[in-house]
Amino acid sequence: MELRHLRYFIAVAEELHFGRAAQQLGISQPPLSQQIQALEHELGARLFERTNRRVELSEAGRLFLDEARQVLAQVDKAADVARRAQLGELGEMKIGFTSSAPFTSKIPKAIHAFRQRYPAVHLSLKEMSSRDVAAAVFDESIEVGLMRPMPLPDGLQVTELFREPLVAVLNASHPLVAASEQGLHMADLAREPFVFFPRSYGSGLHAQLLALARQAGFSPHFAQEVGEAMTIIGLVSAGLGVSVLPASYQRMRIDGVVYRTVLDEGADTAVWLVQRQAGSSVMAKAFADLLIGNA
Repeated sequence: MELRHLRYFIAVAEELHFGRAAQQLGISQPPLSQQIQALEHELGARLFERTNRRVELSEAGRLFLDEARQVLAQVDKAADVARRAQLGELGEMKIGFTSSAPFTSKIPKAIHAFRQRYPAVHLSLKEMSSRDVAAAVFDESIEVGLMRPMPLPDGLQVTELFREPLVAVLNASHPLVAASEQGLHMADLAREPFVFFPRSYGSGLHAQLLALARQAGFSPHFAQEVGEAMTIIGLVSAGLGVSVLPASYQRMRIDGVVYRTVLDEGADTAVWLVQRQAGSSVMAKAFADLLIGNA
């Protein structure tokens, strides 16, 4: 049995006339009659009651008609699913992002626009360190990554979405607060205990902080190392030290914390969009286009 047999049968069942059905299908009547007979023979059931004057569905034909219509509808649905998936309108897209990425308005706007444009695509969002984002894009466990700058393996391509300054995170009662409304320099923090990500976390910011400190003539003392930015800010609020974070974290309003722009040369950071150089899906490309358009 082939799909064309079902289409032939449905046409005859709806017209109850072989001539009109043949005309609708764009074939001549004798081959249509032969195909219906072959279908009946394969099924072992008579689908039509035929006389010289009229054609009627048999009981078997009436029941078979409902099933045949469902089969063709499912085939059409399957074809539509394949077409929409090819166009990036269906499926799942996995996105990895570093914790600070959602604090910028541009990225949430792009995610919202993508969901509006492709409502049938499920977005699977996973928070990761920048190092883990790069590794996941490389091994294809995610399709798109949002991360802070750090060395990348070959085979990945980067688009810089935006840059932002680094800010010192200070307890509100810290002596530096009153004198630093216009910003401060890393050298001002030389004697301060730092609360920061551990080197092993792979944030991309650890190496930058060390480089800025060396440039300012000191090596920072890490009094507390934690893996979550909110915890870092909370510990600064508790008076356990100072920190340096991307300016987007200023959106986190925590009592007892003040942010000051770091004025040193090179005291800024970027958010990167990372994809594989080859083999990106249509969905990934569409999402990337929305992000770049909002950058």
